Amino acid sequence: MIDLTGRTALVTGASRGIGAATARALAAAGARVALAARSTGAIDEIAARIGDVAMAVRCDVTSATDVRDAVAKATAHFGTLDIVVNNAGTIDPVARLEDSDPACWGAVVDVNLKGVYHVMHASFPALKERGGVIVNLSSGAAVNALEGWSHYCATKAAVLALTRCAHKEWARHGIRVVGLSPGTVATDMQALIRASGVNAVSQLDWSAHITPDEAATAIVYLCSDAARVHDGGDFSIKTAEGRREAGLAACP
Repeated sequence: MIDLTGRTALVTGASRGIGAATARALAAAGARVALAARSTGAIDEIAARIGDVAMAVRCDVTSATDVRDAVAKATAHFGTLDIVVNNAGTIDPVARLEDSDPACWGAVVDVNLKGVYHVMHASFPALKERGGVIVNLSSGAAVNALEGWSHYCATKAAVLALTRCAHKEWARHGIRVVGLSPGTVATDMQALIRASGVNAVSQLDWSAHITPDEAATAIVYLCSDAARVHDGGDFSIKTAEGRREAGLAACP
């Protein structure tokens, strides 16, 4: 069992899916958790169910001011910040390049890339106090081109580069930075992908996707010292070896 007692985590996009599952998993491992999302309804309920070790904080990751405020509130409430999970992300709308809307394409960049940057930038002062870990949600799309996903592939590739740069710059401060590539996960995003009918991923049977809880288990593992070997890289649970290392059962 991984013990994160005494550590404080901030999880973005925590209102559902991987983010909500991660908040619950981190709390179960002993961490205090700040759940961040653009609207507070769902995160208020999730935090209440988790208990006194959790708090909800409204945060739009596209706003550097919002992110700074969220980090400050979490740090003030719990006294420290040790873990950051950059989970907030979007793929909407799925569209081929010629059919894409420039404003919508740019909005995905604002969330998926600039949002990750905002959170990392704002978290640095608190994380360097005692060292800590940043887990950035990555994707196979970072290294594989997929039809209709130009915005998602481009931003995930950029986040992978950002993870590598931060590791190079911040390891000396005791800050670990690592990516997680979970594969396809049964979330609202997959429902949207399926509805688009674009590329082979939309044709996958729902049973082919892993659960948000499995991704959350891998994130908790990456927060542990045992995962240091993956710092600066992109850890995958799409392989039997990766799943075994993260403490997950083999895929059927």
